[in-house]
Amino acid sequence: MSKMLQLTAVIEREENGYVATCQELGVISQGKTVEEARLNLVEAVEGFFEVASPSEIRRRLKKETYVMPIMPMMPTLRAKHAVR
Repeated sequence: MSKMLQLTAVIEREENGYVATCQELGVISQGKTVEEARLNLVEAVEGFFEVASPSEIRRRLKKETYVMPIMPMMPTLRAKHAVR
């Protein structure tokens, strides 16, 4: 019997596309668009569940993952001065 899980995808822009990571499992995929990266990640996670042993799933599956904004202070960046 299949069980639906709600997991977290973090998708980041890279040079030539997007990298998607499932935070709870450490599974990574990629795609040319955000949507392609997301769909490829779903496929990769489903593939992991198909081949991983129950003990491997339990070992890697994080029970609690929180995604929230943080607001650190960043120093002001100074423009580089041209060498004369």
